[in-house]
Amino acid sequence: MIKLGQKSDAKDLRPRIIGVGVFFVVGLLVLSINLYRLMVVRYEEFNALSVDNQFKDVRLRAPRGLIRDRRGEVLVDARPSLDVFITPAFCQKCAAEVIPRLAEVLQWDEEQRARVEALVKAAHGPQRYQPLIASVDISREAFDQLLARQFLLPGVDLEPVPHRSYRAGPTLAHILGYMNEITQDELTRLNGSAERPPYALGDYIGRRGVERSFEHELRGTDGWVKHVVNARGEVMRDARGNVLRGGQSVSPAPGRNVVLSLDARLQAEAERAFPGTAGAVIAIETKTGFIRAIVSRPAFDPNEMTGRVSPKRLGQLNQDPLQPMVFRAGAEHYHPGSTFKLVTLLAALQAGTVTPSSQVGCNGGYTLGSRRWRCHNERGHGLVDAKRAVQVSCDTYFYRASDQLGIDPIATMGKAFGLGAITNLGVAAEVPGVMPDSAYHHKVTPGGYTKGMALNTAIGQGDVNVTPLQLAVLYSAIGNKGRVLQPQIVQRLESPDGKTLEAFSAKLVREIPMTDDQHRLLIDALISVVNEPGGTATRIRSNEYTIAGKTGTAQVARLGQVRLKKEQMDYFERDHAWFASFAPAEDPELTVVVLNEHGGHGGSDAAPTAAAVFAKYFELKKADSFALGEEWIPPRPPKPVLFAKPAAAPPEVSEPGLAGDVPPPPETTVQASPPAPGGGQ
Repeated sequence: MIKLGQKSDAKDLRPRIIGVGVFFVVGLLVLSINLYRLMVVRYEEFNALSVDNQFKDVRLRAPRGLIRDRRGEVLVDARPSLDVFITPAFCQKCAAEVIPRLAEVLQWDEEQRARVEALVKAAHGPQRYQPLIASVDISREAFDQLLARQFLLPGVDLEPVPHRSYRAGPTLAHILGYMNEITQDELTRLNGSAERPPYALGDYIGRRGVERSFEHELRGTDGWVKHVVNARGEVMRDARGNVLRGGQSVSPAPGRNVVLSLDARLQAEAERAFPGTAGAVIAIETKTGFIRAIVSRPAFDPNEMTGRVSPKRLGQLNQDPLQPMVFRAGAEHYHPGSTFKLVTLLAALQAGTVTPSSQVGCNGGYTLGSRRWRCHNERGHGLVDAKRAVQVSCDTYFYRASDQLGIDPIATMGKAFGLGAITNLGVAAEVPGVMPDSAYHHKVTPGGYTKGMALNTAIGQGDVNVTPLQLAVLYSAIGNKGRVLQPQIVQRLESPDGKTLEAFSAKLVREIPMTDDQHRLLIDALISVVNEPGGTATRIRSNEYTIAGKTGTAQVARLGQVRLKKEQMDYFERDHAWFASFAPAEDPELTVVVLNEHGGHGGSDAAPTAAAVFAKYFELKKADSFALGEEWIPPRPPKPVLFAKPAAAPPEVSEPGLAGDVPPPPETTVQASPPAPGGGQ
């Protein structure tokens, strides 16, 4: 041991020096190895991490595709919108200061303020760094006020964002649909394991209509760009205020355009000509099934629904007794009334229970057992054959036919035409309606099926319910000699520069066998309704082309024994007015179905709308032919007919009675009888 003050020998210090040296050598060796691993072995990994700490990926939103009509007219596009975003991670004193300041400028109510606070509070983990939409489509004045106070609004960004614009407002709302913010469940489901998720919180997604059905095609693919950020993730700018960028970027790919089969000009005429408070108008190409115009009234404004509708306003829409959110053309069903009689006639012809020449005597009603079914004409129609029964809409003829036939053959024929099943339009909600048979009544009707139910079914009452779209398909099939076509409204998909990417063609569902004689009888009977004396729709006869059609006045409420004018009745107790038709009758091009809900009578309150649509269709066809330098071949005019008042036929044998059609002028009376036995109304 070395004592204090004693000099140590160099030999004694050597082990210590060696130990210290070895320690430093080992330390340097470990450091060198780690430096080698960091700088050589894991260089790429840590270099990428350092870049990520300097740059931030910013998504470039892809422009959404346009929705056009068949001629290229834009129905839906985008317009500039000023939106407010909040990034929770950078929003200091968000609930205490920032959100109250936003609420003051933007005039939020408590509900709106609470919603934004909940969104910010719910953001956790990586979500805290994603901008959340606080308010969309703010005014320019509010934007300027917020811009002036932005130093008091940390974490708040003001950005111009394209906002979906529905140029015609409520017109076509149920077909086009609308957009609103994606939900968390949808976000999880749609993003899956995508490396660059297609959706983020605050994104809009298609709701209803074409917007929803073609969401994938319309949306496009977002791009990305790297922005230089500081330690807090805030985007850095140069001295001129320009955003600093770094690294590569990927440009967004716009969505595809969806081209509809609609003609905006014909659509405008259908909207103008339809007088109903509620109801539907459908104009469909008879030989292809493509829809040229479709009205569903009342409707909502998709501009209001797209991201800005308040829960209070949404509640008002849902509680409106006229139900503007319901797609009348396909998502609501109604008794078809006398428009259904063609189904009964064809079923009876094919079963052999009636022939074109067989006659039934009508004295104003039909007696079955102890019950009496009334014809709409209390004085009766006298002797009527098949054609005359359709022309004057004699209920008695069809009561008698159904009594002999039974309900099941009628139901089988109705189902062959597509009744009782959705049409698969695809872009809007549909209901299947009801095509009752005996099994249906045994299942749902107390006491089961009785013969009287066939009588009600035969004239489109009882439990028969159809949608306007189903009836359009049915009458197109009659014009097509039994070819049932699927209705379609999307004609093709286009690239942003207008090149066709995918075109859709007609889709045949099935063919209903019918002989030439049977088909000719149906066509002649429908022609007589519009073009021959005594027909229920002669007021719309055209001198330029032949319209074939059938009126229908479907009873809605159980009424008393006194006939009332429709103006004396409550709106919801009035009959539904139908008109189903096609033209030119000799070679049908367009099928038009009109439902005037609680409108009164088919001949006066529905048929004129169809006449206006036909007139516009042929006018446009002629104008387009001239514009393209093509030869215009006008349709064949109808045969001349002398419209003299026919002699009254003497009342004959007994048979029918419920709702039917009244020859013009029908607006003076409304059928007011209790429902016929067997479930009729």
